[in-house]
Amino acid sequence: MCGIVGYIGTQKASPILINGLIRLEYRGYDSAGISTIEKNGLSIMKDQGRVKNLYNLEGIDNLEGTIGIAHTRWATHGKPSKENSHPHMDNSKTFSVVHNGIIENYNELREFLGKNGYTFYSETDTEVIPNLVHYYYNKETTTNKSAFLKAVKNACSELKGSFAIEIVCKDFPDNMIVVRKDSPLVIGKGEGENYISSDIPAILSFTRNFYLLNDLEYAILSRDDAEFYDKDLNKIEKEIKNIEWNASSAEKEGFEDFMLKEIYEQPTAIRETIGARLNENSKCEFEELNFTKEYLNKINRIYIVACGTAMHAGLVGKNVLEKLCRIQTEVDIASEFRYRDPLIDEKTLCIFISQSGETADTIAALKLSKEKGAKTIAATNVIGSSITREADYSIYTHAGPEIAVASTKAYTSQVILLTILGIYFAETLGINNSEINTLKKDILELPKKIEDTLKISENVKEFSKKVYQEKDIFFLGRGIDETVAKEGSLKLKEISYIHAESYAAGELKHGPIALIESGVTVIGVMTDKSLVEKTVSNIQEVITRGAKTLIVTNQNINDKMFDEVIHIPCTNTILSPILSIIPLQLFSYYISKEKGLDVDKPRNLAKSVTVE
Repeated sequence: MCGIVGYIGTQKASPILINGLIRLEYRGYDSAGISTIEKNGLSIMKDQGRVKNLYNLEGIDNLEGTIGIAHTRWATHGKPSKENSHPHMDNSKTFSVVHNGIIENYNELREFLGKNGYTFYSETDTEVIPNLVHYYYNKETTTNKSAFLKAVKNACSELKGSFAIEIVCKDFPDNMIVVRKDSPLVIGKGEGENYISSDIPAILSFTRNFYLLNDLEYAILSRDDAEFYDKDLNKIEKEIKNIEWNASSAEKEGFEDFMLKEIYEQPTAIRETIGARLNENSKCEFEELNFTKEYLNKINRIYIVACGTAMHAGLVGKNVLEKLCRIQTEVDIASEFRYRDPLIDEKTLCIFISQSGETADTIAALKLSKEKGAKTIAATNVIGSSITREADYSIYTHAGPEIAVASTKAYTSQVILLTILGIYFAETLGINNSEINTLKKDILELPKKIEDTLKISENVKEFSKKVYQEKDIFFLGRGIDETVAKEGSLKLKEISYIHAESYAAGELKHGPIALIESGVTVIGVMTDKSLVEKTVSNIQEVITRGAKTLIVTNQNINDKMFDEVIHIPCTNTILSPILSIIPLQLFSYYISKEKGLDVDKPRNLAKSVTVE
């Protein structure tokens, strides 16, 4: 998750750009940079680390340009470094670009551009963009603003994936071009100046008037004007939207609460976490790991250790690793793990999951595992956090900051990260079958399916109104659906304060069914085709005892049997928890709202648990 800022006006651009980046620091990043058009051409100032590091760069105080672009980067393609930081220029230093999102076909584009004489100086996907723009710009017969726009459009037509892009050109010191697809970008209108950002809060102090771009809409900006074009470069008109938000509201981007915003950010969080690691036509990549087939063959056991929601993500990861790699995998609660003298040696691999990277119990368990000779992997959302400094290896979700205490997008990002890790292990072991190839394709389709799943929000809201005064709610599932039931139950407890329990559906008759009486609400998850009939049979037992039922499914069932059925898109069973948890996240959210509770800050809970 990265931040974009841009400015074109009459003031010096550099202080405005850096100020905007500082306002975006809450998004998380590992490097920062700005590019301005100076009298002698394009200037780029960038470095690894904090935005404040830019103030120490030689020549930063001498910048006079009144047009510029800026970026905070969180590494997806290539390690955090000055070379991989944005902005990036083409070989001729004609164009400078910053970019949010993922260019999925960047390897093919690098190969194409390499054959046409272009050289690359970073590991990023972004560097193909300025060079591709230059390639098409050279084909134009004129050198005017229209040629600049056409070159950008032709380049963007070649890009697969998501992007929000700002481009400046030394030949046009009075213009900037911006475009977006599946990644946010807004334009703030001022007096004799225009501001650009990925987030409204970064520029809200300068203007309350905004143009909102739709996918594949282009804008040519000057100091006094903004011209808009559709994907075919037909000119279009845009209305200015007046945003009357305070800073806190702006960070919520129009959502009532951070939790709801973060639920709706899951398609983007999943896209960013997939990043460049996965491609249908090549082996899965983890630049952070250097595992060999010989090492993986020696592993006798994998432990996944975490707390709360992260532990539930680990349960899905266990299913993936055992199914794809046939390696015995155990999931353990971090607070219990180190007190039971776990069986660990040099043939053990331990994976530790922590959204914040500061969870005390998880870090303590990691240290114990290292002492016993195990290899350790930290899976976290925060670069430079404590857990990454302790682990042998670190892999990252790219969910962006999660402000609400109850985790949503961090959970689904953890699940997808562990799934891709399982594919990486399997392919490294030499397991490369049609099932894995199908799974890769299904992963790449997930962001769109999450967007489709979010459309059921109103159905969930209506059912929530019927049951928000309940004292007890039960969640049932079998197989991988039981892991979702656990997470759904935890979400409800966290933010609604309703007593909620999850059970493997087959365990009902072994005790829990004694708790079912008329009017009790039971929620069932059914996504595994091989277990649907048995789960339906289990839920029929609670219906006969008077329970109200909500079913989340992507299977063909008799809807009339249940009070409410939420249908989600079909996907690989391994991936189903990413889709089936979304209605349960919304269910918890709407119940909490009906009860008038503070959704983002539930009582007695903290975002990062740094004590045992």
